Amino acid sequence: MNFIKSYISGCIMIEAEISKDNRGTFIKNFNSNTFLKNNIDENFSESYFSYSHKNVLRGMHFQKTPNQISKLIFCSKGKVMDVFLDIRPDSETFGKFDSVILSDENGKHIYLSEGIAHGFLVLSENATVHYLQSGVYDQESDSGILWNSFGMNWPIDNPILSKRDKGFITFAEYKNSNR
Repeated sequence: MNFIKSYISGCIMIEAEISKDNRGTFIKNFNSNTFLKNNIDENFSESYFSYSHKNVLRGMHFQKTPNQISKLIFCSKGKVMDVFLDIRPDSETFGKFDSVILSDENGKHIYLSEGIAHGFLVLSENATVHYLQSGVYDQESDSGILWNSFGMNWPIDNPILSKRDKGFITFAEYKNSNR
């Protein structure tokens, strides 16, 4: 695995080794020793996957203090634009965002530390995205930032959004709140 730091502290893009033969493809998603050698010390405690159609945008999700979580995200089927936003007020990159294309063909993963809002847009006909999380889901801590309120140039004007995701506060409102 190749670990590439984003300019956003605590966000690391991971290029997994892809093995292909006449049977198909094999990709190792996680190895605790390799992660430790690259300064990622996580005990993932919950795992999810989502299946979404083209033009679905999920995000920008996070859990509030004291139940913040780190995530390891990869796409096992299809292709997504994965986007992450630094919402840590004391961070040098507060309000900055970055993105990476995750797909079943490129084997890339993204590790996001606590205090990062996360979302993705499905670029293929459908996609399956997996999340390993450092903590369990807490409904009271569940929150988000409105997808089009922080400067990201999404390649779509009218994505398919959940009612919940449409109702998130803007990044400006987040900055002015008590968080």
